[in-house]
Amino acid sequence: MIRPSTLADLPHIMAMIDHSRGIMRANGNTTQWDGYPTEATICDDIKKGISYIVTDDKGLAIGCFTLLNEPEPTYSYIEGGLWLDDTTPYRTIHRLACAPQAHGVGKQVFEWSESQASSIRVDTHSTNHIMQHIIRQNGYTYCGIVYMSDGTPRDAYQKMMYHEIDPTLREYVMQLILPRYEQFDSAHQPDHILRVMAQSLELAKYYPQLDKNMVFTIAAFHDLGVCEGRELHHLVSGRIIRQNDDLLQWFSPEQIETMAQAAEDHRASASQSPRSLYGMIVAEADRDIEPRTIILRTVEYGLSYYPQLDKEGHWQRTLQHLDEKYSPNGYLKFFIPQSRNQSQMRKLQALIANKEQLRHLFDEIYESLK
Repeated sequence: MIRPSTLADLPHIMAMIDHSRGIMRANGNTTQWDGYPTEATICDDIKKGISYIVTDDKGLAIGCFTLLNEPEPTYSYIEGGLWLDDTTPYRTIHRLACAPQAHGVGKQVFEWSESQASSIRVDTHSTNHIMQHIIRQNGYTYCGIVYMSDGTPRDAYQKMMYHEIDPTLREYVMQLILPRYEQFDSAHQPDHILRVMAQSLELAKYYPQLDKNMVFTIAAFHDLGVCEGRELHHLVSGRIIRQNDDLLQWFSPEQIETMAQAAEDHRASASQSPRSLYGMIVAEADRDIEPRTIILRTVEYGLSYYPQLDKEGHWQRTLQHLDEKYSPNGYLKFFIPQSRNQSQMRKLQALIANKEQLRHLFDEIYESLK
């Protein structure tokens, strides 16, 4: 059971926080929760109605947490990544702790919190390995680094609930489609697909005539063709959609054809614009413009497909690729004016223009991958 905390719970909450702080210290996380949270912090949470207690079947307190119902101020800036979605109202899990001998508290907290919101965000210290495991085990996507009010960094995560999608379709995609990406290269892992899904649905809000189930499915399937290689993966993805009879549970043959064409049209280097708004949506969402991520993927691709090159050769290849794709005259196109891609592109182009900064980032990434 999960219930709102009261001031009478304060001694139990502080004891659980002390216990969890001890677990952190024993596992190498020596700085998180140093003098925090205080009793005053928890009292304030209780008065605001955002503090909760997890109880066992006897009604004993075995866990506690805070679930913010307003935007987290420290999340307004994120470094080295992007939130999955910038506009959907979200709630934030903070101050999660448990009692000695308690098991499964984290899972209960995440599942309950997810039932209360369309999106959940959470952060934790990079050395808090237990919390990192709980977060990833519950399907959260790493989004970047945020900084607390005292300036210390935290790894930030987000999960979208997709409550607006047909529940049976959502379960089918999450259980049977998304895991297929685990066998692909680093640029086409489940995290990338979840970003495209979130961004596609965020952009679709501006076009109420679109079928959200179709938008969701196109994003989920659009890179499955990587199973036959990257070169023609967009065409293979279209074929996979056409040949998937399971989709007839939710879509007409005409809708399936539209989705297949959208997957075929998403590739950035395509010479023609997408044939439908659905194709434009997934193509725009797939751009995923974040400067460091772009450089990382460029270097990763070069190391995989051009192993004969030395470091300087990879540097020159990186420069050539960035110029061909991301320069003002590059082939990358944008289709949806409401997306965040154009502002992100300006940041990327500024980095490309600063050769000293770009070379420093390239060297850092290259050495980390070798």
